[in-house]
Amino acid sequence: MTQNPVNRAVDRATGNRGFERAARGGHVMSGFVHLLIGYIVVRLAFGGGGAADQSGALGTLASTTGGAVVLWVGVVVFLATGLWRLAETVIGPHATEPSTEDDSSFFDRMKAFGLALVYFAFAYSAYQFARGSGKSSGEQNAGLSARLMESTGGKTVLIVVGLIAVAIGAYHVYKGASKNFLDDLKTSGGRFVEPLGVVGYVAKGLVIVGAGILVIVATLRSDPSKATGIDGAVKTLGEAPFGQFLLVAAGAGIASYGLYSFVMARYARM
Repeated sequence: MTQNPVNRAVDRATGNRGFERAARGGHVMSGFVHLLIGYIVVRLAFGGGGAADQSGALGTLASTTGGAVVLWVGVVVFLATGLWRLAETVIGPHATEPSTEDDSSFFDRMKAFGLALVYFAFAYSAYQFARGSGKSSGEQNAGLSARLMESTGGKTVLIVVGLIAVAIGAYHVYKGASKNFLDDLKTSGGRFVEPLGVVGYVAKGLVIVGAGILVIVATLRSDPSKATGIDGAVKTLGEAPFGQFLLVAAGAGIASYGLYSFVMARYARM
């Protein structure tokens, strides 16, 4: 099949080994971020503080010696991964493999586009913390939610956002429980890869579902302080019966996803 100029340019770009390595680096950085989130969640279980989300992880990293350098590296690799996902939006998933354009579906391309936006957001957050101007995601979410709750249209937007979060979280749970994540790898799994993927995807999915439900409930109750995203979902979990146990389990699950991200860096089909 004859390719148009855009597809040819994207195909040449994804054939560059340096670009591919940088894009794989995004999985490594994501792994570190999820490990830090898991650590913060477990720390909360034992009376510690912190924001149990991406901003909390990046803030923790920024406060360590050499953390700013790591964050600047994170900006680069997150941008590379985002651009790689944009390339997959154009020519289909697994851009280095043949016939992706014919084999890919509209859903595959839209999922790639959504992931591109996620990684660009990661890059922007890392950039802010590298410059020393990073802010808590929970506080920003609560502030934005408060403004949106002032109007019926804004409340509708928040409910839609909450429903989307629930759907994304449910997809993560399904992907983990069904072991569909193995389709993304160049390996058939193994003694550690499969359990890490199952636990990691399910745990992350449940947390995202919880965050989405909180946004919907907070909107219906006009309580923006509860619409703080993943951090709010985790802290609400800690207030439940057996909250300490649940927090430790959630932290371990999120950390499992972080370890699985390192597997993705090495074995992901690109």
